[in-house]
Amino acid sequence: MKLLLDTHVFLWWISRDPRLSPPALEAISDRANEVMLSVVSSWEISTKYALGRLQLGQEPARLIPRMVRKHQLGVLNLKLSHTLALSSLPPNHGDPFDRMLVCQALDEGLTMVSGDAMVARYLQVLW
Repeated sequence: MKLLLDTHVFLWWISRDPRLSPPALEAISDRANEVMLSVVSSWEISTKYALGRLQLGQEPARLIPRMVRKHQLGVLNLKLSHTLALSSLPPNHGDPFDRMLVCQALDEGLTMVSGDAMVARYLQVLW
């Protein structure tokens, strides 16, 4: 299975946060699954960190690449087709980062791992 991590899932996973659901933890930990982190999540983390809305043990520029290597995550780049899909996405969710992650998951046929009920309005999520 190809998984796309929602931003909060990535942060909870790398910090071993107990809010991560057992099925999500199991799927992410299963080496048979391809686990992806979107550059959109990197953008979101960096933005919130710069605004002082997210506390991390180190700067995102060091933390994110280290975690990608450590956990052997795939990196999903942003494509033109992802951004164009926004025009047809219903306005169920107001967060632009989550909306773009949804577009990426739909366009790439990925299973999104998310505990966000608003994201689940767009597609079936693993939680």
